[in-house]
Amino acid sequence: MDQLLPPVFKDERKRTFLNAEGAEKPLKSPLPGDVVERARAYRLGRIRKGLIETDCAAALLYDPVNIRYALDSPNMQVWSLHNPVRYALVFAVGPALLFDYKGAEHHSKHLKAIDEAKPATSWIYVMAGDKSAEQAVKWAAEIGDLVRQHGGGNKRIAVDRLDVEGVRALEKIGIEVVDGTPMTETARSIKSADEIALMRWTIRVCEAGMARIYEHSVPGVTEQELWAHLHFENARSGGDWLETKILTCGPNTNPWYGECSDRVCREGEMIAFDTDMIGPYGYCADLSRSWTCGYTAMTPKQAEHYSAAVDQVEHNISILRDGMDFREFNEKSWRIPERYQPYRYSLAVHGVGMADEWPIVLCHTDFEQNQGGRFEAGMVVCVESLISEPGCESIKLETQVLITPNGPERLDQFPWERL
Repeated sequence: MDQLLPPVFKDERKRTFLNAEGAEKPLKSPLPGDVVERARAYRLGRIRKGLIETDCAAALLYDPVNIRYALDSPNMQVWSLHNPVRYALVFAVGPALLFDYKGAEHHSKHLKAIDEAKPATSWIYVMAGDKSAEQAVKWAAEIGDLVRQHGGGNKRIAVDRLDVEGVRALEKIGIEVVDGTPMTETARSIKSADEIALMRWTIRVCEAGMARIYEHSVPGVTEQELWAHLHFENARSGGDWLETKILTCGPNTNPWYGECSDRVCREGEMIAFDTDMIGPYGYCADLSRSWTCGYTAMTPKQAEHYSAAVDQVEHNISILRDGMDFREFNEKSWRIPERYQPYRYSLAVHGVGMADEWPIVLCHTDFEQNQGGRFEAGMVVCVESLISEPGCESIKLETQVLITPNGPERLDQFPWERL
């Protein structure tokens, strides 16, 4: 007699998130160009509003995400994260200038937000070597001339990140450098309707990637092979990169934060992941799901943990309100049972836009260390859960939620598991 095969509980709902025209074709955005143009204008306006409110003549931006936010110029973003040779100078009242890698100025000249694209003056050691100090003086002189020309007498500029040598060179010529990160984070935290439309499309692409992961979640596949499906869907649909490599299975899920490896997934093991995907239009889809390898029914312990994770996420979504103080949210938030607390996620909610953003609201177990603030309409936040116990697999769930005047709205639709 043939050996009986275990029952398969494949969830056909997930297949609907693949490209309707066929899994072998990339997704194509249906959004018209005017949505993108309005989002660009809104974002640049938010930066300029922040500069006026903080009494700064200009913002000097080196963070590639901030450059993308302000000017929508995405050239070599990952490379420039560790090679700071691209920068933008955005005046509160005046031009928006992009200083790009020499020879790449043409990449962004079509963008309406950019008044002029110029070659950057690079003074980091890898580019300038023993001429770094000399190049920093040249760079500072150019920035200083522009501030004197367009700053209206104000020599105070907001900088998001800058090496010490650059700060000293600017201060030496009378430019006051202030921390611009609070301004940029606050500006980015409130999304326009057009930004939300762009984010919805990134989420759609991410969900197609998650559906590809699900379709290939069979015994014998490696963690790295599964993770590659998200990369593939994002890249071919016009997305940018993945911030992390968090997809693990079985014992690798606990403790959390393991990166995908060549470990082979086995039937019935839990597969858990966190997308951290920077997708089309530069927006982030930060979603987490967990399911069993081989589409098997969950064991009682897997189901217990999964049910608790869903309860935490859905409860914490339900209490989100425009104007709610973080402390009030904490007081009303789902209480993590003591047996799960050693394995808890470090936070309950965090902001998301073109990357993970301000604010962060810690779990009730750690809330006394939390920052002040409140939720506002137009914020998009990720609501998180991580549930596990000693010797057990982890369940990781995360969903993306828009705060509206009428309550919370989930932006992703990829389904939870059926228990």
